Amino acid sequence: MKMVPPGPHFVYYCSSSRSGNEFAPTVGFFLTTQPSEVIVRKWDAQEERLIKLSEEEEIRYSEAVRRFEFDDQLGPYNLESYGDWKQLSNYLSQSAIERLEPIGGEITIAWESSWMDKAPQSDMERRLMEQLRESKFAKNVPVQSERRGCYYTSIPASVKHKNVSGGDLTALNLDKTSLLESVLDKHYQGQEDLLLGELQFTFIAFMMGQSLEAFMQWKALVSLLLSCSEAPLHTRTNMFVKFLRTFYYQLKHGFQRTQDSRSEDAGNSLFLDEAWFSRDIFLYRLSKDFFTVVFEASVVDGDLLSWARKLKTLLETTFGWDLEDNAVNLIDEDDEFAPVVVEMDGS
Repeated sequence: MKMVPPGPHFVYYCSSSRSGNEFAPTVGFFLTTQPSEVIVRKWDAQEERLIKLSEEEEIRYSEAVRRFEFDDQLGPYNLESYGDWKQLSNYLSQSAIERLEPIGGEITIAWESSWMDKAPQSDMERRLMEQLRESKFAKNVPVQSERRGCYYTSIPASVKHKNVSGGDLTALNLDKTSLLESVLDKHYQGQEDLLLGELQFTFIAFMMGQSLEAFMQWKALVSLLLSCSEAPLHTRTNMFVKFLRTFYYQLKHGFQRTQDSRSEDAGNSLFLDEAWFSRDIFLYRLSKDFFTVVFEASVVDGDLLSWARKLKTLLETTFGWDLEDNAVNLIDEDDEFAPVVVEMDGS
């Protein structure tokens, strides 16, 4: 491929049987390209994966590319989709990628099996695990002697303090601004864009690389941010404007109900079943609560309000949700990110 714009990119592929009816698990990796740089990978037919060449071979191929010897065999990058990609990756710096990517750089669900058995699961996530494990995408999964996962940030599902009263602990878990501040300070050196970069990394690794571990991390980050009340209105307004914009484009590009996405010939596209669009997933409750915080505030930033409205409209049109109805929120009892409420004695 030629004419690749400088910046971060995600390469993903899967090998298929001769008949094309069965596929090995998707393998993906991030690359950060520089102007005039040549990156060389070779398909190893025995291992069925892209491998790096020796330094000598890579130099030889790179020089041939610069002499245009392979130009007729190189397809141009699809610049028409580059704008969409930028919306999904604008906070993904090379340092953020290097901080998160696994040893060797390759991301695949084939190396996540031991982790999946231990992960908390809602009904939707159990269906997703079965889909990725048993569908055509999970045939011939290679056995790995050791797990090679990504280095994701540890995001606590709830705030826990020994010396805090029950009422205060409930308040801390209903508004997770203090937890967000703690995570930013401890893991991101206070840099908001690093957290947003991890949000984009996990979404791309899940939607394109079919990594369930990435989905769980994306869920943890989204759940943390949507569970904040003080931060979006007062202390981290600019960050939440950027988050809502990022989240909006993730849902816009990744959760469309299209015929192509459900086609049997979709290759390595991820099939999203109807469970994703039901009201019993974590997104419905958290989004509805977040919109209540923003729309009922007496004073709210104009950009924050604008992106919240855009996001609400997208959820109503794409997911078919009625976010105006006053029915009791649906909470999955198995959802680790559901609010923590501490009942006081005698209440």
